[in-house]
Amino acid sequence: MNENYINVSDKIKSLRLPITGMSCASCVLAVEKALNKVDGVQEVAVNLVMQSAQINFDSQKASLGNLIEAVKSAGYDVSTAQAQLKIVGMHCASCVNRVEKALLSLDGVREATVNLALEEAKVIYVPGIVDYPQLKQAVESSGYQVVEPEPGKSIDWQAEQQEKNLKQLTRRLWVAVAFTIPVVILSMGDMIFPWSWLSQSARWLLLFFLTIPVLFYSGWPFFSSAWKTLKHKSADMNTLISIGSGSAFLYSSVMTFFPTIFPPEARHVYFETAAVIISFILFGRLLEARAKSKASQSIKRLIGLQPKTARVLHNGSEQDVPIEAVKKGDRILVRPGERIPVDGVLEEGHSAVDESMLSGEAIPVEKGLGDQVIGGSVNQSGSFIMKATQVGKDTMLAHIIKLVQEAQTTKAPLQKLADVIAKYFVPIVIGIAVLSFTIWLWIGPSPALPYAVVVLVTVLVIACPCALGLATPTSILVGTGRAAELGILIRNAEALEKAHKINAIIFDKTGTITEGKPLVTDVISLNGFDSQQVLKMAASLERSSEHPLAEALIKKAKMENISLDHPGHFTNIPGQGIVGRINQQTVLVGNQVFLQEKGVAFDEAEEIISALLPAGKSLIYVAVENKLAGIVAVADPIKADSLSAVQSLKNMGIKVFMISGDHERTVQTVAKKVGVDNYFSGVLPDQKANYVKQLQQQGYLVGMIGDGINDAPALAQADVSIAIGTGTDIAMETSDITLIHGDLSAVVSALMLSRATVKNIKQNLFGSFFYNVLGIPVAAGILYPFTGVLLNPMIAAAAMAASSVTVVSNALRLKRFKPVSEK
Repeated sequence: MNENYINVSDKIKSLRLPITGMSCASCVLAVEKALNKVDGVQEVAVNLVMQSAQINFDSQKASLGNLIEAVKSAGYDVSTAQAQLKIVGMHCASCVNRVEKALLSLDGVREATVNLALEEAKVIYVPGIVDYPQLKQAVESSGYQVVEPEPGKSIDWQAEQQEKNLKQLTRRLWVAVAFTIPVVILSMGDMIFPWSWLSQSARWLLLFFLTIPVLFYSGWPFFSSAWKTLKHKSADMNTLISIGSGSAFLYSSVMTFFPTIFPPEARHVYFETAAVIISFILFGRLLEARAKSKASQSIKRLIGLQPKTARVLHNGSEQDVPIEAVKKGDRILVRPGERIPVDGVLEEGHSAVDESMLSGEAIPVEKGLGDQVIGGSVNQSGSFIMKATQVGKDTMLAHIIKLVQEAQTTKAPLQKLADVIAKYFVPIVIGIAVLSFTIWLWIGPSPALPYAVVVLVTVLVIACPCALGLATPTSILVGTGRAAELGILIRNAEALEKAHKINAIIFDKTGTITEGKPLVTDVISLNGFDSQQVLKMAASLERSSEHPLAEALIKKAKMENISLDHPGHFTNIPGQGIVGRINQQTVLVGNQVFLQEKGVAFDEAEEIISALLPAGKSLIYVAVENKLAGIVAVADPIKADSLSAVQSLKNMGIKVFMISGDHERTVQTVAKKVGVDNYFSGVLPDQKANYVKQLQQQGYLVGMIGDGINDAPALAQADVSIAIGTGTDIAMETSDITLIHGDLSAVVSALMLSRATVKNIKQNLFGSFFYNVLGIPVAAGILYPFTGVLLNPMIAAAAMAASSVTVVSNALRLKRFKPVSEK
């Protein structure tokens, strides 16, 4: 099942529905309202910038068809794509019916038409809910074969939709400009040319016919959308534009054909106002569309990282196959300069791989036998053969794209205020416009009617819920996209916003502050045992453990060519130690407290322990039949950027803590080296969450940073959880923010980017509010009694268009955010 259409439970499904036609915050609310009315819908989040809706619904009460009809009933539509499938094996009408039935059974398929003569199926489907591999699987499951498309024929539907929209806007704008220029020139009349040969009535008639293409071709999408929303007792940005420009055109048309019904002093036409309004707003929409296209470039670049083909080795020969056809276990040849097609393990050769687009780390990573390689990264030097381990939606790149898309679809808490305002905005603006019209008609200077019409049009045109609707989602889109480029995956908009408030950070020690790749430095034997016996027993018990220290023991045993035993009656006590039977003897391996609780005496080892702990080494104790047999000292190197990262967090006003299950002396030594003033030692895994809770109870907003299974409860308890991507999958799945690269400087970059994004959102919201609070009264003529100045509707149209472009352009500044490593 596609990631954009998943089963949350047996009944509850979640999908991301691509929507077309939305242009402002009022549109968002109209779509949300329509979808929430569908029986079975539990949660809806509509994103203006992404032009999509995230919907959770009860599949037993609602269907995809219900949801699509709801969107259409609100005056909008759902994006669809078309696929052509070349099918082999059909022979009759029954075959055709079987294939059509199989395709139509898929969620997301709206139409399926199979042509027996052409041996083709034409499928209309909703992108993001169903995709090409699923269509192919449906056909093949019904007993037929699909011929693979040529390499490079796959389409990024969202990019295609944006390109199509840009072309349409450009075409409509050029038509509008071509007719608006003569309309403006003709409207100036005797001011620039002697028009004695052309009567006023003839000139007005010519203006009428020149304005029609501007309004009813170039401006048709505004009127069409306004009519659809009106039929459903709703209103949006297009309603204001349509009423504004339409009022100017209608008044002027009546004046053109029936001038005598107006007094001589009121005989004016405003065709140029209607035409210029449409032209300016189209120009603004075009700039806005281009800016929004730039805003989504990060996700486009991520999608573009996926190669179209892979060079698979089969029976000694090379064969280029579509990336969709690559299977787990396939052996793939990758040459210098090529992108690695899927995730895998290096089996032959060695190379340096550029993983910068996935991790934000510019320095190429050396890869040798057994090393992991990530699909989408670039092989820089040396050919190698890899074995595919993850393909399709299971690759790291697919996982990253999914996380980024989900984050960009969610709403930040800051947007709630904008949503509430937008809900009432358009009706209020229409009310203000009508009230202003009435007041000017009643007490305005003579001729009152033209003044009243100008004020009505200006108020309607200058109001801009569009900027209000774009303020938050555009910043979220650019911020999360920029984060992804830096190797920082942010799960949702709420996490991005909340991260800027963090005032306390807890670091796990092993694998977070330290490299998580400890090395055995000392093996000390006691009570008649030798060091080989001590290492063998410790490594034999630890071979079933996932703790980083266990890996160090096993690695050391292999280096010493020690064969390991298979212990019986194995018991693992997380955070404390292990009990097992080796050679008919009970062996204990763990920390000092654990062994002492089991009755092991440490009298003979106190001097040795006192000498090892100040060096910051972790000590593993081994006992046989409750007798201390030896001590294994393990050192875990501190990450190179830990000290600078801790200092940067302190400079940001954040209190830094470190937590570990290690002995206090070891933790104290590491804390001192990296500049952490507050630490917790000897903490069991299930106790870590309690320490997070204690800080929260003290009033801190806590961020927890970890990389292992033991950190999952604490990550879940934290206000904002940050997982080191080099750690385990469970930590990544529990976290709000995932750092693909293990460097701690990315933590600082993530928090700084969060602060920059929230600041950007506030700037956009303030600008949008300020624009409307100031613009609407001015448009209503509040300055006229004092200055004699009345705002021209054409200037209002330019200001309205500029406000949306300004909001999006301001959000685009986040693309220039530089991580700590580049500052």
